[in-house]
Amino acid sequence: MSDDIKTMMTDIGTRARAAARDLAFAPSDAKEKALMAAADACWARRDEIIAANVKDMAFGRNKGLSDAMMDRLMLDEDRIKGMCDGLRAVAAQDDPVGEVLEDWDRPSGLNIRRVRTPLGVIGVIYESRPNVTADAGALCLKAGNAVILRGGSESFHSAGLIHACLQDGLRVAGLPEDAIQLIPTRDRAAVSELLTMTDYVDVIVPRGGKGLVGLVQREARVPVFAHLEGIVHIYIDKHADAEKTRKVVLNAKTRRTGICGAAECLLIHKDAKELGQSVIDELIAAGIEVRAGDGLSGSKPATDADWGTEYLDSIIAAKLVDDVDGAIEHINRYSSSHTDAIMTEDDATAEHFFTRLDSAILMRNASTQFADGGEFGMGAEIGIATGKMHARGPVGAKQLTSFKYLVVGDGTTRA
Repeated sequence: MSDDIKTMMTDIGTRARAAARDLAFAPSDAKEKALMAAADACWARRDEIIAANVKDMAFGRNKGLSDAMMDRLMLDEDRIKGMCDGLRAVAAQDDPVGEVLEDWDRPSGLNIRRVRTPLGVIGVIYESRPNVTADAGALCLKAGNAVILRGGSESFHSAGLIHACLQDGLRVAGLPEDAIQLIPTRDRAAVSELLTMTDYVDVIVPRGGKGLVGLVQREARVPVFAHLEGIVHIYIDKHADAEKTRKVVLNAKTRRTGICGAAECLLIHKDAKELGQSVIDELIAAGIEVRAGDGLSGSKPATDADWGTEYLDSIIAAKLVDDVDGAIEHINRYSSSHTDAIMTEDDATAEHFFTRLDSAILMRNASTQFADGGEFGMGAEIGIATGKMHARGPVGAKQLTSFKYLVVGDGTTRA
């Protein structure tokens, strides 16, 4: 690593740590004002952002990105509007900092409160999606954290302009501009340095594919929120409603194939084979390649490699299972613990599915494309955490806090 990169990252870390100290007690209305102003700036500069994105799309094509990754990278006016709406939604949420989680009195005379407190400095490393710049910046700010953003090389220009809008908002609200910093280089050495900055960074959040997350988990000395791949299953039970099932499965696979909530494997109860086959036929008619297991007719036969694969493409695997326990056994073997769904009208079967599986998100009779912080009412998300420590599922502002205990006595001593 060059001395220049190390010096630059140390400077960024030092400034982020100083900003985090100020943000820890920043007024709620100042944070709200900053995010509303940032949304206004993004919308006012949407033509500039789209022009910058054109450069990034050209870079992505030359890099050989897949269609799914190119879709993630692309910004148009509708997506920028969605990004602005997300900023405003986060701004309008209650400030989590200082929220009293528990309050109790002890026989000793002590009053003890457990309250939310910021994590400090968060490093966010992400691929392709330039809108993550806005989502991560907004959520970290709302939770009183400073953030160091490192977007993918392919989103360099778009992310830079969105970051400039966020800083416009900070200036309007009188908050430190160092609260939201974007690493200004494509050099991968900056990522390696960020992962080891234990003196400056409190947690790393990777948002991207399995390769990125694996790299971060292997090399990071800073604690990591795990955001792994989305190997998403939908189980069609023998008690499934045919119309609901067709509608939900088609949406779960075809709405956007390149997001982590897209369905990747269809499990079909053997007694629902006729319904399952009709769903497969509709998927094929919609342009989806179906890799079918024994007893099913698809675009091509499935192989062992198709189970446990995140395609992020117009491909889905399909398999017959004996019953709900067969589906649960398959999911437990191949799932990434992201999102799994059941289509059934039977309450007992649904409860069995919910109880026996431990994915971060479990759904019944709903499209897995709802696995999203915005759809959960969080305004936005940094990603879906699939680990079991601290944050799990969509990570919004509340999940970007820790807590501390406030203990009050009255000259109280311990016997």
